[in-house]
Amino acid sequence: MQFIVRLFWAFIFFALFSFALNNSQEVAVHWFFGHAWHSPLVIVVLLSFGLGCAFGVLAMVPAWWRHRRAATRQIEAQQSTQATPDPLANPGVHDGL
Repeated sequence: MQFIVRLFWAFIFFALFSFALNNSQEVAVHWFFGHAWHSPLVIVVLLSFGLGCAFGVLAMVPAWWRHRRAATRQIEAQQSTQATPDPLANPGVHDGL
């Protein structure tokens, strides 16, 4: 199985490497007020992909925190109900008799 995983990652590496070689033309990214950034196309594409991934992760962080807080509260509530048994829950059972 590890061989297949390594083969998969090698395929990904060579696919990205060939993508970089095929897209080495210089492009200009035009910003506001007449500013331009000149760079190879592959750098622009990979940078925009990376920034998009980073933005997506950062956008999901508040939802992850809310979920973790809710899960922690639920676990604490379950532990507190299990830690204090209700003596009225089983009225027919007597301690020590």
